[in-house]
Amino acid sequence: MKISIVTETFLPSTDGVVTRLRASIDYLLDQGHDIQVIAPDLGVRSYRNIRFDGVQPRTFIFYKHRKFGMPTRSIKTYLEDFDPDLVHVVNPAFMGYSGIKYGRRLGVPLIASYHTHVPKYANYYNVSWSEPLLWWHFRRMHNKADINLCTSQAILEELEEQNFYNVHLWKRGVDTDRFNPEHRNEKMRQRLTNGNPDKTLLLFVGRLAFEKEIDSLIPMLEQKPDAHLAIVGDGPYREELEKNFAHLNNVTFTGFLHGEELDQAYASSDAFMFPSTTETLGLVILEAMASGLPVIAAKSGPTNEQVEDGSTGLLYRSGPNGNLTEVVNRLDEFGLLEKMSKEAFAHSRDYGWRGPAQQLLDFYESAIELKQNDEQQAIQ
Repeated sequence: MKISIVTETFLPSTDGVVTRLRASIDYLLDQGHDIQVIAPDLGVRSYRNIRFDGVQPRTFIFYKHRKFGMPTRSIKTYLEDFDPDLVHVVNPAFMGYSGIKYGRRLGVPLIASYHTHVPKYANYYNVSWSEPLLWWHFRRMHNKADINLCTSQAILEELEEQNFYNVHLWKRGVDTDRFNPEHRNEKMRQRLTNGNPDKTLLLFVGRLAFEKEIDSLIPMLEQKPDAHLAIVGDGPYREELEKNFAHLNNVTFTGFLHGEELDQAYASSDAFMFPSTTETLGLVILEAMASGLPVIAAKSGPTNEQVEDGSTGLLYRSGPNGNLTEVVNRLDEFGLLEKMSKEAFAHSRDYGWRGPAQQLLDFYESAIELKQNDEQQAIQ
């Protein structure tokens, strides 16, 4: 099968979408399929000998930290030249609009997957008036696809409430070989705690953006000097975050960590912090569990699906009436941290990437079969 993947984000970006895409592409290639990736050209133009067609990236006026591919007719040329059996548009927003438009014109099956809860960001950036418009934009694109995919049951139900058609759950996964408690490293723990390894080390990994709600951790850290927070990642909100956390001496900003260093950061910590309530999934949750970390997470639909309170982690209420400090204090309960660490690790073992990748291939084959049936009915 020849598969064209049109994606708003690809290498060298490091986020959950790219992680899922790479795992899926690896599996599809190993199964003998031919892959084309159309993505913003950010300097990495090759991956396992797939065909890569780059779109000139531009800075978006409201998000200057990152460059995006914009709608362009060149995507039509790339698709026609590759002549795929199926087009998969990942996270359509900007250039994804062209992927939807020209993919549909090819007359081949079209799949779209929803990964970023952009309409929910409107309130965070004081443009709440735009939320209905954003829903209209994304609904219009997705409803041109034959099959829509999303990454959690909660988001699936919300998309259906917003009148998205034919939505299916694309299951989560994690690299169970890469993320493992065995990567614990005392030098890394020293680094993450600024030389205070005996403190309870709390870890955050992700893009540093306002909607990630990292600021909400400040009151807890002010009340718990025996805890230390390591913030791994970078993004448009980093400078502001560093100012907001400046009065605390129990916080470390590392910037991006990759490869072995990231594996060690996970495994060398005690618990993982997940304060965001706007995620469609949060693959870092499974990466943390696979590394033996219980997850302390703000309650939300997608997060509640992944974290079992008191077993694989702890859930807390966010907002003005939140109880984060009270929940983090539970880590001092005798044996609880060790118990949750073991249960989180055991839970993660059932979520390798092979299952979700095969599921994606099944969706592709179903879309092709649906298209063939429609064509046969049209002839009759």
